Amino acid sequence: MLEESASDFISDFIAEDLKNGRFGYVHTRFPPEPNGWLHIGHCKAFYIDFSMAERFKGKCNLRFDDTNPEKEDVSYVEAIKRDVKWMGYDWEDREFYASDYYEYLYDLAVKIIRKGHAYVDDLTDEEMSEYRGTAVADKNNITNTPPGRNSPYRDRSIEENLDLLARMRAGEFPDGAKTLRAKIDMTHPNLLLRDPVMYRIRRETHYRTGNTWCIYPMYDFQHPLSDAKEGITHSLCSLEYEIHRPLYEWFINEAEVFPSRQIEFARLNITHTVLSKRWLLKLVQEKYVSGWDDPRMPTIAGLRRRGYTPEAIRSFISQIGVAKTDSMVDIAFLEYCLREDLNRKSPRVMAVLRPLRLIIDNWAPGAVTELEAVNNPEDPAAGTRKLRFSRELWIERDDFEEVPPPKYFRLFPGNSVRLRYGYIVTCTAFDKDTAGNITAVHCTYDPETRGGNAPDNRKVKGTIHWLSAEDAVPIEVRVYDHLFAVERPMDVAPGRTFLDNINPNSLETVSNAYGEKGLATAAAGDRFQFERLGYFVRDPDTSVTGAPVFNKTVGLRDTWAKALSKRREL
Repeated sequence: MLEESASDFISDFIAEDLKNGRFGYVHTRFPPEPNGWLHIGHCKAFYIDFSMAERFKGKCNLRFDDTNPEKEDVSYVEAIKRDVKWMGYDWEDREFYASDYYEYLYDLAVKIIRKGHAYVDDLTDEEMSEYRGTAVADKNNITNTPPGRNSPYRDRSIEENLDLLARMRAGEFPDGAKTLRAKIDMTHPNLLLRDPVMYRIRRETHYRTGNTWCIYPMYDFQHPLSDAKEGITHSLCSLEYEIHRPLYEWFINEAEVFPSRQIEFARLNITHTVLSKRWLLKLVQEKYVSGWDDPRMPTIAGLRRRGYTPEAIRSFISQIGVAKTDSMVDIAFLEYCLREDLNRKSPRVMAVLRPLRLIIDNWAPGAVTELEAVNNPEDPAAGTRKLRFSRELWIERDDFEEVPPPKYFRLFPGNSVRLRYGYIVTCTAFDKDTAGNITAVHCTYDPETRGGNAPDNRKVKGTIHWLSAEDAVPIEVRVYDHLFAVERPMDVAPGRTFLDNINPNSLETVSNAYGEKGLATAAAGDRFQFERLGYFVRDPDTSVTGAPVFNKTVGLRDTWAKALSKRREL
């Protein structure tokens, strides 16, 4: 599924490589680490990976960079595969694992040692950091990186390094006692090139290789060499890996393998959202959300449960484009893309979230009639359905005011409104309980105004939705707002964290709502537009009373389109 607006600058790079003969084909990869669930930022990454491969009639692999056994698990692998497939992408028979390359990677490490360009080091992590040095700012706030110092073990002989690496692999040394480091340049201004670690000792059970290995390759060593093994022509990465590119190229050159090329693009940033597996994991572990698939989470699973569609997410990523510099995208634009898709697809139904009884006094008790309702005005093929209309109805509590505010066109004493698809009714009275709460509204209906008909003297300004009290089914509705109350959750004052920016009102559970009868049999994932209320999706959960649960996906009010219209007027 080729998206025509995929990154032009990446396309230009690839086209130039094909033109000058650097590569004769295009082969990309999406390389997630299975230590968490994918989020919408990953959607941008694999959108680019798969789209570029398709545009140039190439291939795209799905490879799991699984070299960190402490944090990885097969459940994450299955979640990632499920989410990529749900987004509409297929890697066919090109599913790979870096853990399958452990012997290959070890052999390349030996090769680099034999060339005199790697050594086994005994420094601790703290000592290594001290020897490497850190970036500092001078009095003019200009950052520089003073030269580091060579490790006292840097000049070990090739034979000694080969022997020590073999003994590391054999498990002779405790965790953290030794590392294998690349011998590059301890004075290099790029700290990543100051003799980076290639292997470390970790006695951790790997979810695929078990206890076969007790040394594991580091990402910066493994990643380019895994790309090379698969014949990846273009390693498309987010911008934070730009500083890693010299190291990517160094390992490829020293190992003398296929010359994969790394190209960086700006990662996705969205307002009111954090897009980091580290921080999302913290939200899950500390129970700020119910899990990785909580509908407030920006994970693909959370978005799916919220009611998002793959088409809406792809449209969003396509339209924002792919740039070389970081920027922040307004979440209202994501919601705009979602509404555009849901408006075309979603059947319309009526639901009442905060019910108030409406009694039509001049309707015969027990009498019922059927009214015709449109299923989707955007899709004539969706047809119509029948709504039963009776003497007692449910309406939204907000659709009646005893003393109306200015420009209030709904029900109040003496005012008339149209009931959607039905009749014009006029408010004649209302009931209160002993506490002063309104418990019912009384109206009369005009039989000449059925289904939109009305004499010239019966025009009304307001239309409200309703449900027959006889046929309405109980439902539970979960109304979601942004998980973070501020646009940039990671911008915090000293002593505070992004958790201080969590919106305490991000979830409201409405347990006494009602919906049309058909909602009782809706399947998990079925999407609807609740007329006048927004778009909703059937959740896999049921309420404590057994009622179906519906999550609010997004409201009808389009703040992005409104803002865009104002810009065009200026």
